[in-house]
Amino acid sequence: MKLNNSYILLNNLHYRARHGVMPQEHVTGNDYTVSLRLGVDVSQAAATDRIEDTVSYADVYQLVSEEMAQESQLIEHVAHRIAQRISKRYPNVSTIDITLTKHNPPIAGADCEGVAVEMHYNR
Repeated sequence: MKLNNSYILLNNLHYRARHGVMPQEHVTGNDYTVSLRLGVDVSQAAATDRIEDTVSYADVYQLVSEEMAQESQLIEHVAHRIAQRISKRYPNVSTIDITLTKHNPPIAGADCEGVAVEMHYNR
């Protein structure tokens, strides 16, 4: 049997971070969620059972955590930095789908669970 497509998923990683245009957002911070879908051929790892033959989700989590810790104005910028670092670190990742959600955004009169950017990258 031949593997057609494979992905590594990191779903709903939770962070407290200080991103935003409003000055208060850099003081109080906000809650964020990051989800990733990485297109990567895992057929060799499936056969060998070796972490070296795949993408370590623990390493990806660390990378995302480092980028979330760097204050930015726009979540678009944060998501792009995350994707660029993954791409640079893992040349075997062919696609990156990232969703970065800001919970309880400071929008006057709005009652919502969050706002998000969803970005899709491929080599």
